[in-house]
Amino acid sequence: MNILHLLGQIPDATGSGKYVQEMIKQSLHGGHTPYLVAGVPKGFTLKDTSLDGVIAPENCLFIYFEERELGFKVVGMSDVMPYPSTVCAHLTPDNITAYLSVFEKCIKKAITRFSPDLIHSNHLWMATAAARRAAPDIPLVTTCHGTCLRQHHLCPALGQSLYEALSGIDKIIALFEQQKFEIKKLLNVPGEKVVTISGGFNQGCFFREEEKSEADKNTIHLLYAGKLTRAKGVPWLLHCLTDLKDMPFHLHLVGGGHGLEKEECLHLAAKLGTKVTVHGVLPHQQLGQLMRNSDIFVLPSFYEGLPLVLLEALACGCRIVTTDLPGVQELFSINPADTIHMVKLPPLQTIDAPRTEDMPMLNKQLQSALRDAIFAVQSGKQPDAKLITQLTEKYTWNNIFKRIESVYRQSFSN
Repeated sequence: MNILHLLGQIPDATGSGKYVQEMIKQSLHGGHTPYLVAGVPKGFTLKDTSLDGVIAPENCLFIYFEERELGFKVVGMSDVMPYPSTVCAHLTPDNITAYLSVFEKCIKKAITRFSPDLIHSNHLWMATAAARRAAPDIPLVTTCHGTCLRQHHLCPALGQSLYEALSGIDKIIALFEQQKFEIKKLLNVPGEKVVTISGGFNQGCFFREEEKSEADKNTIHLLYAGKLTRAKGVPWLLHCLTDLKDMPFHLHLVGGGHGLEKEECLHLAAKLGTKVTVHGVLPHQQLGQLMRNSDIFVLPSFYEGLPLVLLEALACGCRIVTTDLPGVQELFSINPADTIHMVKLPPLQTIDAPRTEDMPMLNKQLQSALRDAIFAVQSGKQPDAKLITQLTEKYTWNNIFKRIESVYRQSFSN
């Protein structure tokens, strides 16, 4: 099968970019031929991604921002991306018109070159709407990563202008059940059009070692990996850890960001002095090794789709401290004792920000969860390896892609 993979942003190693990379690799392993169309900044090349040497350059068509018709930066699906980007809410009507026009034109060009049997797009947003308009007769499967639903809340007028095209998608993949409910409500599509299939994790990078190193057994190593933003709860985490400086922890901060929010995170991290190491963005292999060397993985996020980084950390043997977001609850329907510590979130002020009056209570809860996890590590009791395997094995990319292939086949009968 010839599969055209479409992404409006850079196919990098985070979020939907990582998902697209895995879809391309799994497509090849499954005997399919992939073709990539993606929106990228001026000067970008395939060598800037881990897809270099995986997909042939002639099977890629990049849509360049900051040039000619698209004279603005890559449009981010989150308001804070790990690279310079344009916030959706800041797009002008002319920007939107140009975006849709250029994407439609380039998707048609890719179809002429590649003759795809199917298009697999990402996000219920502008690039997917352009694909439906450009190719009304080619089966279209779209994965919702959650950030697009957030943009429908933040940019309702733009979202409404896309409803007709998005409602014509043949099959939509939701990452978890509550997201499926939100999609059906948003687009008013029948239930059978939306299928729940989570993302996966790479067993070659994220795996458990039989024995963890005890070279520094007197220090509990905490790890956060993700964007350095407020929506991810990074400033909240750093404030809480400042009040726990008497405890024997060392925080590893992994990830990128941009602008004032990144600067805020780095400023707060500096207050922890020698108790924190800022690593920046790491390749998967290095992140996996850091997870295996860590004791506790912390995800204090206020908004997520399905946070696969938790599975990666769990597969590497970390205990987990996380907020109880819907996707997290679905991942951890089985909760190994003393391994996963959840912080209950109250109703938020916006889709990804808590109310100021709730922060004292949230601080207390996160600090309590961190203490409990640190004490669990100090007790010497190891996480239940058998239960962790039971939790994670169904989320390997090989198993996930088999389910996605079945959706591909179903899309031809729509």
